[in-house]
Amino acid sequence: MSSAPAEPDLTRTALSETERVTRPALSETERVTRLLRDQIVDGVRAPGSRLVERELAASLDVSRVPVREALQTLASEGLVTPRPRSWAVVRTFTDRDLLDLVEVRSAIEVLTVRLAAERRTAAHLEVAAAALDREAGGARDGDATTARRAAADFHEAVSAMAGNAVLDEISALTASRMRWMLGQHDDLHVMVSEHAALLDAIRAGDVEEADRLTRDHLRSSLASARARQDRASS
Repeated sequence: MSSAPAEPDLTRTALSETERVTRPALSETERVTRLLRDQIVDGVRAPGSRLVERELAASLDVSRVPVREALQTLASEGLVTPRPRSWAVVRTFTDRDLLDLVEVRSAIEVLTVRLAAERRTAAHLEVAAAALDREAGGARDGDATTARRAAADFHEAVSAMAGNAVLDEISALTASRMRWMLGQHDDLHVMVSEHAALLDAIRAGDVEEADRLTRDHLRSSLASARARQDRASS
């Protein structure tokens, strides 16, 4: 039985003191980019939402420079659409955008899981299983943000298992858009069950089953994204 996903936290805008203190390796631009990216992927900032440099700088308590650089990065990742005069909007994905993304990611994801099934190690499997446990916990609690972020961690763990640096570079080009699409799943328990089956196939070294499950998972993600778009436009 599915649980209603928890509503996104609309109150969090400024960078927390913990983020400022515990992540010294991140620049101000990187912190702003990460925060805005997470808000877009988590649905806090909906498609079509305005992103104005001046307003974001004030709400995040930073200068306009890191905001401007963050918006440029997010535009290159395909999550925002630039507009003239220092603002942008959260990208609205068309059905063609989604189909194009799935066509490309199908090739990437299938190769990734096939390599993961062949090159799996106990350490890599443990990392993937831990991400799946966090995802399942979020689903049980109806915490959509936790579940979806853990789902992204699961995919990253599988990518690490594949052990191909060139594949990682190619995958990174569409990684943020893929995170957004995978985040459109409303039925968190279905998402968990699909990942659990995929992990079982990888653990067993069943390349063909991992291939089939990955294709099914992408089709399921596409259907969820389309359904959410239909609801938003009705």
